[in-house]
Amino acid sequence: MYAIVFKSDGFPVCRQVPGVAPDPVVTWNTEAAAKAFISSKGGEADFQPVQLTDEAMDRIAQAMGCAVQALTFDPYPTS
Repeated sequence: MYAIVFKSDGFPVCRQVPGVAPDPVVTWNTEAAAKAFISSKGGEADFQPVQLTDEAMDRIAQAMGCAVQALTFDPYPTS
């Protein structure tokens, strides 16, 4: 699974869900799908796909200011 993060600060693309904090991190099944989404929005200069490894999730949690155990994920596209 892959998340898309801002290159500048590592903050991920999230979906705002009322009553859920922190916001769920949006994920893609493949790097190609994440890159295609970035390209479709013209965001290559600002965003990059990141494979969700333990180390990457630690960095994402730090960027979001929360514990890694608090992270939730929301697959894209949603059904």
